Amino acid sequence: MSLPLTGLRVIELGQLIAGPFASKILAEFGADVIKVEPPAGGDPLRGWRLIHEGTSVWWAAHARNKRSLTLDLRTPEGQGVVRELAKDADILIENFRPDGMEKWGLGFKDLHAINPKLIMLRVSGYGQTGPYRDRPGFGVIGEAMGGLRYLSGEPGRPPVRVGVSIGDTLSGLHGVIGVMMALRHREQQGGLGQEVDVALYESVFNMMESLLPEYSKFGAVRQPSGASMPGIVPTNAYLCKDGRYALIAGNGDSIYKRLMESIGRPDLAADPALANNVGRAANVDLIDQAISDFTLQHDLDAILDLMNKAGVPAGKSYDAADIANDPHYQAREMILEAKLPDGSSVAVPGIVPKLSATPGQINREAPTLGQHTGEILDALGIDATKQAEWKSRGIT
Repeated sequence: MSLPLTGLRVIELGQLIAGPFASKILAEFGADVIKVEPPAGGDPLRGWRLIHEGTSVWWAAHARNKRSLTLDLRTPEGQGVVRELAKDADILIENFRPDGMEKWGLGFKDLHAINPKLIMLRVSGYGQTGPYRDRPGFGVIGEAMGGLRYLSGEPGRPPVRVGVSIGDTLSGLHGVIGVMMALRHREQQGGLGQEVDVALYESVFNMMESLLPEYSKFGAVRQPSGASMPGIVPTNAYLCKDGRYALIAGNGDSIYKRLMESIGRPDLAADPALANNVGRAANVDLIDQAISDFTLQHDLDAILDLMNKAGVPAGKSYDAADIANDPHYQAREMILEAKLPDGSSVAVPGIVPKLSATPGQINREAPTLGQHTGEILDALGIDATKQAEWKSRGIT
């Protein structure tokens, strides 16, 4: 079956998370992704977190469907290979500091002159312009500058991180959106490519909902609030009898009424002062206390069963074991099996989003370092003698 991005060639020069996450999604929907890695060690993510037989198991999910080409981009030969690849590429992804590509003669103007249809996704900490453009930036810094870190955690305590590199993956997602828009523009406007400039902090800031409008209009600086969502009531984590927490979101007007009825508080369900969110927000302590009084009398599973029967959104906090054993994850094919180089299997996340006619696929396991260098260089017409010389010099 032809996938929606079949026929597109992507050159991935990025490392670690943001740029490679974008190309992972493109590859899942049919794009041919050539991942360029340093010959000495490859992408550092190969060595991040838990390691099996010398390689991170994260790699099995992050690099699937890609081909690996080892290339030292600091050398004229390596830069020459990128130019050759760029001649027929549709998309090039990089997440170096601004001007890093320009110093190698691989900036957008350089490559656009070779291939006017090329779309170049550039992911950086602060973007390609502005006074901070030259600062180094990782996801953690983007999350802080974007406003997310300030809101994370409990009031009066240091801000916490979410536990994953959310700033990087949000930037990868925004990069995919930008690339798809640029492809549509290219289709409509005579085949010309363009730059897609994604900043880590802006990708986070774009998710911050009412944060800025509330400050602009009211001077309100939103503060950390733990498990609750200020101004949207009720939605919180409520302690249950067995020491676990039920996450309950009863903030829709009709849902709120069903919630109150289900916990034996018809008085609060019928109170006209609590009929909409404005009134409930003014009485958040009263409502949260009523829910807590009820959940403390029952185990989590009983609470969730009751909420589901009442049509009230509720759930628990899933850990990795919960995810791996959940039948809904299985039914939705959100847990897939990948093969590691030694032949053993590892569970990896499924593919998102789900298209009805052309769903994404995993057609290639994550590559070993430089696994496809020979075939890619062969296709460029670089003979075996030259390839051997480059190998001996550490270029590939």
